[in-house]
Amino acid sequence: MNALKIQKIQNKLRNKFLKSGVKMNGPDTVFFSADTKVGKNVIIEPYVVLGKNVKIGNNVIIKSFSHLESCKIENKVELGPYARIRPNTVIKEGSRVGNFVEIKKSIIGKKSKVNHLSYIGDSEIGKSVNIGAGTITCNYDGIKKSKTKIKDNVFVGSNSSLVAPITIDKQSIIGAGSVITKNVRKKSLALTRSPQLEVKNHKRKKK
Repeated sequence: MNALKIQKIQNKLRNKFLKSGVKMNGPDTVFFSADTKVGKNVIIEPYVVLGKNVKIGNNVIIKSFSHLESCKIENKVELGPYARIRPNTVIKEGSRVGNFVEIKKSIIGKKSKVNHLSYIGDSEIGKSVNIGAGTITCNYDGIKKSKTKIKDNVFVGSNSSLVAPITIDKQSIIGAGSVITKNVRKKSLALTRSPQLEVKNHKRKKK
C-alpha cells in the first residue's frame, strides 16, 4: 500500500472519530486502525499510534507519544505520555499508566497506578495498587514466561524487581530497591537490602 493511499485511509478514520466527538488537537499525527473502537469524551493528544484491536472506553485521556495494540482501555483511564501498551492487556477503570511504562499481557486493576519507568509483563494487578518508579516484573528466565500476581492495595516501592512466579498478597508493602523472589503474605512488609557502608575521611585516588 503506497503512502498516498495510507494517508487517505488515515484521514478518513480521523474525520470519523472527530465527528464522533473524539478530541484531538493534532489529528494529522494520530494513527488509527480500521477496527479501532473509541468511546465518548475521549482526548487523544498528538503523536499517538493505535494498532489493531484497540478498544477505548469513555472519559479516557491518551497523552502524546503513546503506542497501543490489541488491548482494552476501560473508562476513566489516563495513559502516557510515552506509554507502550502491548497485546493482551486490560487497563481497568480509573487506572493511571504514566510515562515510559511498558505493559504486556497483563491486567491492571481498578484505580491502580503505574506512573513511571516500569515494565509490567505477564501480570495480574488488583485494585488500588501503587507500582513505584523503576519497578520491573522479571517474567522471563530465558526458557519460559512466568506470572506475577499483585493483589489489592499493595504498595510496591521504587526500583523493585519482582521475580516471577510470585504472588504478593493484599495490603502488603515492598520496600524500595528490593529484589523479591518469594511470595509475600497479606499485610506484610517485604524488603531486601544490603547494609550501607560509609568510609570516613576517604581519600580519592589521584590520576
